[in-house]
Amino acid sequence: QVQLVESGGGFVQPRESMRLACAVSGSIFSIGGMGWYRQAPGKERELVATITRSGSTNYADSVKGRVAISRDNAKKTVHLQMNTLKPEDTAVYYCNAVSGNRPYWGKGTLVTVSS
Repeated sequence: QVQLVESGGGFVQPRESMRLACAVSGSIFSIGGMGWYRQAPGKERELVATITRSGSTNYADSVKGRVAISRDNAKKTVHLQMNTLKPEDTAVYYCNAVSGNRPYWGKGTLVTVSS
């Protein structure tokens, strides 16, 4: 069974930084794209950033310049470095991985940005 486990969420003040991590475990042959999505209260889940197996990245306009996604294919991990956080970044952040055209999701980690 494939599992994605996020870590690193919590409470931070505006303009601070936070680094999220996601580890993939279980019987998974090959991971293609990986990414981070988020869902704020009362809103739909939205893309934050994605990264291909070869390292090409894509970011939502709302986080460009403040966020960096990275991955380690050997360790089956993906990270999200978030800087200059804003209250509107408050959300549950979900890790995503695609294998064989099938998406897998973590259970999410809550990030709260507030003064």
